[in-house]
Amino acid sequence: MGAIPTFGSTVYDCPDPVALAGFYRAVLDWPAPEVHDGGDWVRLVNPLGGARLEFQQVADYHAPSWPSVDEPQQAHLDLDVDDLEAAHTRVLSLGAKLLDDSPATFRVYADPVGHPFCLCAC
Repeated sequence: MGAIPTFGSTVYDCPDPVALAGFYRAVLDWPAPEVHDGGDWVRLVNPLGGARLEFQQVADYHAPSWPSVDEPQQAHLDLDVDDLEAAHTRVLSLGAKLLDDSPATFRVYADPVGHPFCLCAC
């Protein structure tokens, strides 16, 4: 690989890596996750290649806030969609919580443990 890194994955802290990986597996329609370390670390592999999503168990996990100047979100996923309404209905049925639907071309959600993500039809 040499001295230049490649983007490998985004890792989320969470209380239950298997459950949170299951949520994103369903949202993205990816294959079943790889469970490591007895479920303390879980990996979702993009079937089309590219970066992975990984989840690590953290004791005393605290969800980020949206929006908050006192406790910023720090990072979030932007997920591209062609049909914002259909994707909105789907992620809600999978356990997402709507946080902001005021923008015309995207919506902000929280996953089941509070990480923000956006559905973007931009």
